[in-house]
Amino acid sequence: MIQNETMLAIVEASEHRRAERRRFLKVAGGGAAAVGGLSLLAACGDDDGGFNPTPTPSPTPTPTPTSSSAQQDINVLNFALNLEYLEATFYSYAAFGSPLSPALTSGIGNVGTVTGGRKVNFSDPIVAKYAREIAGDEVAHVNFLRSALGSAAIALPDLNIDGGSTGAFTAAARAAGLVSSSGTFDPYADDQSFLLGAFIFEDVGVTAYKGGSTLISNKTYLEAAAGILAAEAYHAGLVRTLLYAKGMTTRSATDSISNARDSLDGTTDLDQGTTGPDSSQSNIVPTDSNGIAFSRTVAQVHNIAYLTNKQASSGGFFPTGTRNANPALTQSGAN
Repeated sequence: MIQNETMLAIVEASEHRRAERRRFLKVAGGGAAAVGGLSLLAACGDDDGGFNPTPTPSPTPTPTPTSSSAQQDINVLNFALNLEYLEATFYSYAAFGSPLSPALTSGIGNVGTVTGGRKVNFSDPIVAKYAREIAGDEVAHVNFLRSALGSAAIALPDLNIDGGSTGAFTAAARAAGLVSSSGTFDPYADDQSFLLGAFIFEDVGVTAYKGGSTLISNKTYLEAAAGILAAEAYHAGLVRTLLYAKGMTTRSATDSISNARDSLDGTTDLDQGTTGPDSSQSNIVPTDSNGIAFSRTVAQVHNIAYLTNKQASSGGFFPTGTRNANPALTQSGAN
């Protein structure tokens, strides 16, 4: 759990975001899909009387590709599935205190182990409702991708979503200077901690889907990628708005997390916190000088997820790495 006094002292001492935005670099990355059906959360009670979204029809599964372009599409979808497994698991625990249904975790490879995760005791009922809504969307994304991939879908990888001393959230917070080198960061401790934990994921997901769209050949999947990108961008904008509204401490925290992410994905500036060029301006929508959202490559996304700026095959939130049915056709974590 964040010690409030320590976090306040350290975060407020963090540098403000860089005033000048570097030029935009459009690059390829991983991700694709659209919202599908949802089974896990339909039975979860809340004060809204339950959550049961109308599913979008899934495209025909393509488990046996007949061309390199079809195989590439499968690789992109599986990379996206890794990210959605991570987000859906985090939000499911935070909002409902529950893991993903076993029906949504099987596939190629053994089902991985999830370290950490528990329900947040929200003090603000509005934040709790937002958490449940986002959880529903993320689980629906998992369901859609698995349906689209059919028998080519990978199983849930090993995930670390813990806030303890050896947790990935703590490692990310230490790298950002939110806590000391011996401090811990628990994203399930309270509303603010949950929002900061969500902030670590959301912007990365947007850049990953945008980058991945350039790799998709199937127009049905490309349309789906646009739809899921939009959903992730809505989530990111909501989280950023809530954090900005909480004042200078959380604004400075987002800037510090942004700087930490930027230090992992190479020399190009592809990240921004919620503070504008000066402290009097907000920065809810991170864009380049043309007002265009950033893209990241598969390698850049891996570096952030693995919490390293070195070439790596695992670490951070994926302790044994992301999974792919055909790993030779995807990029590993590297700058």
